[in-house]
Amino acid sequence: MEKTICNSSHSKEEIQPLRYLSRAEALAIDKELLEEFRFGHQQLIEIWGHACAMAVTKVFPRRSLQRKQPTLLVVCGCEQNGAVGLACARHLRVFEYEPTIFYPKRSSNPLFRDFTTQCEKMDIPFLSYLPAETQLISDAYNLVIDALLGVEATPGELLEPFSTILATLKQIRIPLVSLDVPSGWDVETGTSDGISPDVLVSLAAPKQCATRFVGKHHLVAGRFLPYDVQKKFELNFPEYPGTDDVVSL
Repeated sequence: MEKTICNSSHSKEEIQPLRYLSRAEALAIDKELLEEFRFGHQQLIEIWGHACAMAVTKVFPRRSLQRKQPTLLVVCGCEQNGAVGLACARHLRVFEYEPTIFYPKRSSNPLFRDFTTQCEKMDIPFLSYLPAETQLISDAYNLVIDALLGVEATPGELLEPFSTILATLKQIRIPLVSLDVPSGWDVETGTSDGISPDVLVSLAAPKQCATRFVGKHHLVAGRFLPYDVQKKFELNFPEYPGTDDVVSL
């Protein structure tokens, strides 16, 4: 499945297909950014975290939330996607939302630990456990951000506590926002055993599994990518509006 869109770098008559990346292609873009363009790992996470926070504010402006308090829950894994979730939570706090973080298995990576410290210093609360009764989550938060798994994860090989967390997320009835790859999905084929998010925020470019996304909002955070990278991988992004760093598909 391919989605066709107009790219501002081409004439209006020329239609280019939006590229959906395989796992290998997604990792190749990361490698290109880190090794050829000398982006820092922490820098990329910061860019993505900010873009994800912007996506949340666009889809869920504070004035539109059902609850008086703009509360939301960010569920973070121990790999890169979890670090993006931490950065996202911090930016949402700056935007005057009230995030709470569930981060059950903290990474030993010092770069990721920095994001944890930043959240703690900004007085963002961390849950000690995730309620198994999802009604408790619905009663406390307006939405949940899924930053549990990412490109690195293999759904069939999930260990605890992630398999239990995934089972809880699948029962969530308030809006669910997934970062890059919905947890429980295979990066390329997708899966019927994963969660069903209302919003998907693809990092850099959509992954092949995104062709199976049926939620209400799919946004891409790839504006920061150098033109040479966009051209090399034939990403064919739609035009980003104004100065926005995310675009809706």
